[in-house]
Amino acid sequence: MTIETTDWAMSSDRTPEHAWRVAAAGVAVWRLSWLPDHRLTFDQARAGMELDELLSDPAIVHDLAAHRRVSEHSATLGVRYEHAVVLLARRMLERLRRHSGGRTPREAEPVLSGRMIPNS
Repeated sequence: MTIETTDWAMSSDRTPEHAWRVAAAGVAVWRLSWLPDHRLTFDQARAGMELDELLSDPAIVHDLAAHRRVSEHSATLGVRYEHAVVLLARRMLERLRRHSGGRTPREAEPVLSGRMIPNS
């Protein structure tokens, strides 16, 4: 797990999510790609990046120490971990859709209603 950090950006070697710094009335405000409407401190942005990396690692599903770190990062960020999971899953689904150039198989199926009349 490596998060590259500069004065203006954070990126991960595990996930495509990132954080960036903006100047807002002379104050450094950080944003997360998966939580863009929140104005964050550096520590909160870093916690959000670490949270994303932890939630992206299927090997820690049963790791209690990792679960504690998820809870700690969520608290620092000010979001419930369940909400973070949903937001990150939606972002992943959006990327998969863009990459595949289409819709999910369920969305591609036409929705039919009414009686079916067999062709003769």
